[in-house]
Amino acid sequence: MKTGLYQGTALKQEMKINPRLYQAMDLLYMPLLDLQQHLKQELLNNPFLDLVEGETEESAEKEKDEEEDEIDWEEILLNGFEAGGRREEYEEREYFEPVSVATRDLADHLHDQLTLLRLSPRELLLGEEIIGNIGDEGYLVCSLEDVATALNDFLKEPGEEWATSADERKPYTLAEAESMLRVIQAFDPAGVGARDLRECILLQLRDGVAHLLARGNRNIDPNDLELEERLAGSLAYRIVRDYFDQLINHRWSEISKELSITPRDVQDAADEVAKLDPKPGLKYGNHGDNYIIPDLIVEKVDEEYLVFLNDTSLPRLKLSRTYRDIAKDKKKFIGENKEFISNKLNSANWMIQAIEQRRQTMLKVMNFIVDRQRDFFERGVQYLKPLTLREVAEVIDMHESTVSRVTNEKFVQTPRGVFPLKFFFSSGLSTTSGEDVSARGIKAQIEKLVSEEDAARPLTDQAIVNILKNEGIQIARRTVAKYRDQLGILSARMRKRV
Repeated sequence: MKTGLYQGTALKQEMKINPRLYQAMDLLYMPLLDLQQHLKQELLNNPFLDLVEGETEESAEKEKDEEEDEIDWEEILLNGFEAGGRREEYEEREYFEPVSVATRDLADHLHDQLTLLRLSPRELLLGEEIIGNIGDEGYLVCSLEDVATALNDFLKEPGEEWATSADERKPYTLAEAESMLRVIQAFDPAGVGARDLRECILLQLRDGVAHLLARGNRNIDPNDLELEERLAGSLAYRIVRDYFDQLINHRWSEISKELSITPRDVQDAADEVAKLDPKPGLKYGNHGDNYIIPDLIVEKVDEEYLVFLNDTSLPRLKLSRTYRDIAKDKKKFIGENKEFISNKLNSANWMIQAIEQRRQTMLKVMNFIVDRQRDFFERGVQYLKPLTLREVAEVIDMHESTVSRVTNEKFVQTPRGVFPLKFFFSSGLSTTSGEDVSARGIKAQIEKLVSEEDAARPLTDQAIVNILKNEGIQIARRTVAKYRDQLGILSARMRKRV
């Protein structure tokens, strides 16, 4: 076999995506605020783009004449937009991103309470270490052994001069960590510093009893005898302390037999426990402000639902008349200047077309959704019909991926509230009448059935299946169980009241 280099011809098919197509897909994907920032950036980068403003032609012409008297636009184009004269009026100014103001979190709240105590530097360091290991939900996220080990390793590091005596330099013991944790567990919010849910609830019950005693203008010590006597007489406290597993599994009969009381008494105590906060630290969490600006608006006008784009905050783009007129004389521009101007002009034209295409696509998709889901707008979520991206794509004659981009992270304001566009898409189940009903509508019906059930005889999954079957909806018991779990509804045995 002879080796060497050979040259030949061949035919093959390839699919290549134009870079502008990528940009068009990105524009479809962008939520309203992201698109707004993107267009503002395009206005800065492309001189052929200009804003459409609400002004008369006369004032626009006058402003144009004044600008042309002051600035030589041709010189700007030819010299890379380096204009002379009053540079500060038209050069790009530095933009500073708005910075959100820092808010106080749980650690700050606990640290403030720690500093109010009379503690030695050694105790203060231990307290700060424990607070630093309390998570956002208010639980201690590591063991006390790890806390003591970390501090002892810290003491061994050179250059730590805070300790002024031999006692302060001693290694921390587990007993010291336990003692400091009890101090922090007395802080606000009640239940903070717990190592598990059971301890969190016990701390909150203890805090409630302490507050009752404090109404008598008494200073309550954590080891107060009257406090311990009150806790010992609290049925809720005893059940959580001694029968927590049975409590969370709603085994009222087992607990009642152990304590020689009625199941109703156990249930009343469980209701008291249910009012407590399982994640006390979240009330001091820094969640930020999440605002939703709907991309579309649906309004009912004269018995018809009309769709509008909520894009009044978007910059309206047009081709700059000044730059466009100058670019017409192609003899003045050669080489890189000519290529630059051609690219910018084409890019500006394409951007304007892409934005309009995005608007029309969103309107097409939402109009079809409104037509398909009219029963939802009229009667509620139980009448939501099944809908898939493919169905919408076939009707508006676009690819399924395009519809997916249009509906992703977009919101619509309707007479029934603000919903993500994805809300209107769900799978369906068949009915005996031949119609389809959406899975979301089935969930709404299950939720309604449970809310109206007899608490002493809650509906089982099979009972729900039978009720839906009588309404013409064919559904399996395991599907009801799945939907119930997704809704956060407990099983019939767990919902039963005595």
